[in-house]
Order: sequence, then C-alpha cells, then structure tokens
Amino acid sequence: MPRGWSDLGLQLAIWFGFLGAYQVVRGFADRNPSKAFANGLEIVHLESHVTSRLYELTLQNFVDQKHWLETLVSWTYWNSEFTVLGLALLWVYLRRHSAFPRFRNAILLANVLGLVGYFLMPTAPPRLLGVGFANQHRDGLVQLLANPYAAMPSLHAGDALIVGIVLATLCRSTLWRLVWIAWPAWVWFCVMATGNHFWLDCLAGSAVALLAMAVVYRERIRAPFAVRPA
Repeated sequence: MPRGWSDLGLQLAIWFGFLGAYQVVRGFADRNPSKAFANGLEIVHLESHVTSRLYELTLQNFVDQKHWLETLVSWTYWNSEFTVLGLALLWVYLRRHSAFPRFRNAILLANVLGLVGYFLMPTAPPRLLGVGFANQHRDGLVQLLANPYAAMPSLHAGDALIVGIVLATLCRSTLWRLVWIAWPAWVWFCVMATGNHFWLDCLAGSAVALLAMAVVYRERIRAPFAVRPA
C-alpha cells in the first residue's frame, strides 16, 4: 500500500460515497420521460439532417451479424464504466500513486458535469426510441441502478477518454500504450453499436472529459507555456 491501508480505505469511502450520492441525485434526473424521448428524437432528426443516415444503426446491424462481436461489444458496454474503470483506478493507485489524485478528480468532475447535463437535457438512448434499434438489454441489476434517460452526454465515452489518456501516459510498455490509446475509440464504437448512445452523445461526453481534465490538470497544461525569468 503506497500510504497504508487506512488511506486505501479513505479512497474507497470517497469513491463509493460519491457513487451512492451520484445514484441518489441521478434518480431525480429521470422524472420526465416525455422530455427525454423528445430530446432523443431531436438528436435523431439532427443526425439524419447532418449525415443523411443513422450510423449507429448501421453499426448495430453490422455487429448483430457476428455473435462473437455482439458479445464483445455488450461486455465492453457493461464493464467499461465499472470493471475497467475501477481496475484502472486501483492500478494507478498502487503502481503510479503520485498520478492518482488528479486521475480520480478528473473522473469525479466529469461525472458531476455529466449529471448536470442529465438534469438540463434528459435524453432517451437510441434503443428506446422506436427508430429501428434492437433493445437487447437483459441485465436487471444494472438496469435497476441506471438512469435510462442519461444518454446525453455519454459518460461511457467521457470516462473512457480520461482512462485512455491517463493510462497511455503512465504505462511503460509500448503495447499497453497502444491499447489505451485505442480504448476510447473502441468504447465509443461499442456504446453506439449496442444502441445506447448516438455519436453526438459521445462527442458531448468527450467534451465533458476534456473540460474536466483541463480543470484538474491545468497546472501541467500551463507549465510548458510558462514564462521563465531571464
């Protein structure tokens, strides 16, 4: 333990305390289904106008033709936001401890900003809008805990971007750096192919992630541009 078991207990208390409070507050953000569906359909109309098609539907149809790929993207969707994120936080805490506070804070801030987005713009995911997507969710526990109208912004996409950037800079192995560089793009593909997010949701989630990182890592970002005395 980098700072002893008591500090690990404190970090777990902070994280799970935040998750508990987040779920309570998030529960109040799904009280207007009609608005959520209206916002979702607005995104359908906007994307259809901009690109003349729903690329997310194309991705889902492609994935559905290959059982192994369908299983893989489903696994990624369910585990990227909990299992992978949790293990990434634990690894950074144990192996790159000096980087942990900023990593943790960036994730927490991005999720707080995302929660504000859910209040301002509750949005139903593509799979619930009746525009051709298959709704293949069967995990009762996750559905019980999740807000079904939290598609905008996509925190799956945002958190994956933070994880990818941070771990790509912290890993010493070239192979693992490449894996984490590719991780955000893979998660974006999966959340669209499973009918859970539009590409606009992913774009908004990525913007939230970059904003959170700009705030948390502002000193490091400014450092190369700092004017040094002659």
